[in-house]
Amino acid sequence: MKAARQGALSTTLRLAGVTVLMLGLWQALVALTDTPAFILPGPLRVVEALWTHHALITHHALVTMTEVLIGLVMGASLGAATAIVLAASRGARALLRPVLVFSQAVPVFALAPILTLWFGYGLESKIAMALLIIYFPVTSAFFDGLMRTPGEWLEMASVMGATPARVLTRIRIPAALPALASGLRLAAVYAPIGAIIGEWVGASQGLGYLMLFANGRAMADLMFAALVVLAFLTLVLHAVVDKAAHWLVEHQTQSPDSKVRRIVF
Repeated sequence: MKAARQGALSTTLRLAGVTVLMLGLWQALVALTDTPAFILPGPLRVVEALWTHHALITHHALVTMTEVLIGLVMGASLGAATAIVLAASRGARALLRPVLVFSQAVPVFALAPILTLWFGYGLESKIAMALLIIYFPVTSAFFDGLMRTPGEWLEMASVMGATPARVLTRIRIPAALPALASGLRLAAVYAPIGAIIGEWVGASQGLGYLMLFANGRAMADLMFAALVVLAFLTLVLHAVVDKAAHWLVEHQTQSPDSKVRRIVF
């Protein structure tokens, strides 16, 4: 426990050091090049914009995070369910895998205008965009994990007369949870991208809309402030998902024998 705390403190200090260094380089670049503030504002101007427009930024940030969280939950759930169906049925693999591969041939970003046309300018189109952008990574990662169950575990289950359903639920799914955790970590980063792209295409709320609004009025400080908030929220979301994924994996870790014995009880 002490080692874990020291590791976390060390990581935090390194992150703080890198942040301070980047801010210093940013301020130096602005000062040395005398770049106009409407092109590249300095970090102090961005902080001032954060304080001045904090209520406006908070409102739009809440809208974006609502889209992201709903899209993340729906996309991860649908992706995990699809992976289980694919792993459990050869017929489903033969039918759905080509469809999934073909769907990736169409850039997800190109679907944003179509989703806006179908679902309108509200939350629905942004949630659909976030769902689509994380669906395939979660499905692919979890499916690969389900198909890579250690062979000796499956052999032991077969000897003990386990049914395919019990093998899937008691062995293959628990064994594939680390792969699912990896997919969820990627989803936590991709989901905000989907929501922002959707807001850029058409929206009246959200950080993506606020960035376009500020850009159209040469308010670069406000645009950068919205970008900073978006980056911060993405980091927080990734940290929370990473913690949850770590807990999920830790609590399913058992020996192969114990996993297989659970099948007959």
